[in-house]
Amino acid sequence: MRKLIALSVLFLVLFLASCASKPVVKPTAEFDAEKSFARANKLLEDKEYAEARTTLLEIKNRDLTKKFAPLAQLRVADSYVKEEEPDLAVAEYRKFLEMYPDHRHAAYAQYQIAMVYFNQIEDPERGYGGAARALAEFEKLKKDFPRNPYRDLVDLRIEKCRNTIADYEYMVGEFYMKKGTYGAAVARFQSLLAAYPDYKKQEKVLLSLGLAYKKSGNRDKSAETLRLLVEKYPSSPLASEAKKVLASESPEKKPEKKSDKK
Repeated sequence: MRKLIALSVLFLVLFLASCASKPVVKPTAEFDAEKSFARANKLLEDKEYAEARTTLLEIKNRDLTKKFAPLAQLRVADSYVKEEEPDLAVAEYRKFLEMYPDHRHAAYAQYQIAMVYFNQIEDPERGYGGAARALAEFEKLKKDFPRNPYRDLVDLRIEKCRNTIADYEYMVGEFYMKKGTYGAAVARFQSLLAAYPDYKKQEKVLLSLGLAYKKSGNRDKSAETLRLLVEKYPSSPLASEAKKVLASESPEKKPEKKSDKK
């Protein structure tokens, strides 16, 4: 009996010791996605981009309401724009469009992709690639989101992209002219006029095309192109230059010989 009591006391002591050694578990606080999102935005304002992205990633993983997770993905992309990391920004905006194609901010994500490339336009020589990519993304925006809130701006930026690309094409044509490869110059100027009939410097292209035809030995096409320039842009200074070239190509009239009278 004594042994039984002793064992009972021993088990009681061990049980109490084990309970005392366990830490008190506090109830886990519920994750507040809204507060975390506000904190991430403040970090972005303070240019603490890496820490902001850590918070945004936590929101994406823990937001059970799914209300702030899409916004967190967008802000990750925005953070890379602010940090001047365009490739990473585009990748994150594309990820947003893949994950949330019908989200109310999907048009914004597509617009931002186009703007990343648009902001790379500096001049015709260095801006061609950015203009071509921006043009494709702006056109995708118009196609996929016809009621997007950026319609007026998009049309103006598409015009700038097209003019930038056309400027580059013209510059390449002029390079061929200086190099003396007139056939290549003709092909470049022809394709420019076909692809960009609304190009703001069309009279320059017509004059250069007319001269390229002349240099390549095609005088008929040269005259036809220069006459078109004069007809379409009669008040342009380049029309006067075209007239001079046309006059120089006209056969000179020889004076008639008087018949000798006997």
